[in-house]
Amino acid sequence: MVVLDRFAGGGATALSGGVVYAGGGTRQQVEAGVADSADAMFGYLRHEVRDAVSEATLRRFCEDSAKMLAWLEDQDVPFSSSVCPFKTSYPTDDYYLYQSGSEDAWPDPVPRGHRTRAKGTSGKAFFARLAEATRRAGVRIMPQTRAVELITSDGRVTGVRCRTLSGLPRAVHQVLSQAGAKPWLYYPPLGRRLFGLAAWLERRFARSVTVVARQGVVISAGGFIADRAMVQENAPAYRGGLALGTPGDDGGGIRLGVAAGGKTARMDKVSVWRFVTPPSALQRGVLVDADGKRFGDATRYGAAIGNEIVERGGKAWLLIDDDILRVARAQVRTQTARFQRWQVRYLLNRGLVTAPTIEEVAAKAGIGTPEPVGTPPFSLINVSVRAGFGYPCPMLTLGGLVVDEETGQVQGVPGLYAAGRSAVGVCSESYVSGLALADCVFSGRRAGQHVATSTGAGEARC
Repeated sequence: MVVLDRFAGGGATALSGGVVYAGGGTRQQVEAGVADSADAMFGYLRHEVRDAVSEATLRRFCEDSAKMLAWLEDQDVPFSSSVCPFKTSYPTDDYYLYQSGSEDAWPDPVPRGHRTRAKGTSGKAFFARLAEATRRAGVRIMPQTRAVELITSDGRVTGVRCRTLSGLPRAVHQVLSQAGAKPWLYYPPLGRRLFGLAAWLERRFARSVTVVARQGVVISAGGFIADRAMVQENAPAYRGGLALGTPGDDGGGIRLGVAAGGKTARMDKVSVWRFVTPPSALQRGVLVDADGKRFGDATRYGAAIGNEIVERGGKAWLLIDDDILRVARAQVRTQTARFQRWQVRYLLNRGLVTAPTIEEVAAKAGIGTPEPVGTPPFSLINVSVRAGFGYPCPMLTLGGLVVDEETGQVQGVPGLYAAGRSAVGVCSESYVSGLALADCVFSGRRAGQHVATSTGAGEARC
């Protein structure tokens, strides 16, 4: 088996929070005294993800969930049963099991967000453990290798043409791509410059290689949020946000599948993250639009809030009273992780206007007058998509190649499979934290197991 990786390993997974959405009675839930079942998980997710996949596939996802998490533990990915006692977009290093979606707005809320046990954002540790397990299994990994074309024979995908680096250019390419990953997220001009140099190395020094795949090719190359032209073509309403991923999320895998005869779906679905927690007290606030009219539910997951804001032209504010503001400021020290401090500073300082009356605060914010709630003075926090520096609005794409839900094969293209955000999957209609990684593992294992048992002998070779 051969794995082709355009960069040095990890992609958006390594930059993520390392959260896996799992339930139905995982070991961690049982240890924490959390009562859950596959039926309860299915009921919640059916409401959340709607018709992204068939009921049969979603039920299989839920019924296999606890086993999937146990499989990850078998690959040395560590998890913990320490439950977060407050609502947050991501828990501090004290907690690793939390309500990662809109469970508070659902009967009998259950924590199903299983964060990889590691300090800071845990995606790097999640990927590193899986990468090491892959190497132990004897898989050949080709880093700094970019797939450029699928090879077909008699209507079946039988290989990949790619461009690969070696020697000093590979080492420099690795340094540039690793150094550019976080700046590409948090300070895009610097990230684009570093990745631009990496792309120049690819054009100048990469050599052509053909990989022959006797049993099948699996595309798992992320979405297309990094390709502005693809976003404009498929989801023009979603502009002005922070592209959540890496330059590898440029739709290249999806385009390869389409060129081979595959079809796409839900390409207009984009997850827009507009979190109002931490601090958890802010979920007691009221969301209002430019006319001052109330909408939505501040207790819901940030992507649900974000999509509602986009539907209202991208403009929104959170109305809070004096008590909420006071409690929220007291919660900052205990409820925020280091990377969340910029957001909290914005929410409670730069992005906030305060006045003694509801009419005065609305005038300061430049919106219609909302109905007053709570105790004055009142504050309005700008939570618009383009709210300003210090409060970016992350976005990722959810659509992709249409696959057979039993096998993961790209429909109509024998020998080609797709997984993760390159394919239509469990979270292709809407997203909650941990569902993308869970779907990546679910769909990736499905495709891999089918490829391994399909006709044909031997491993892929170069």
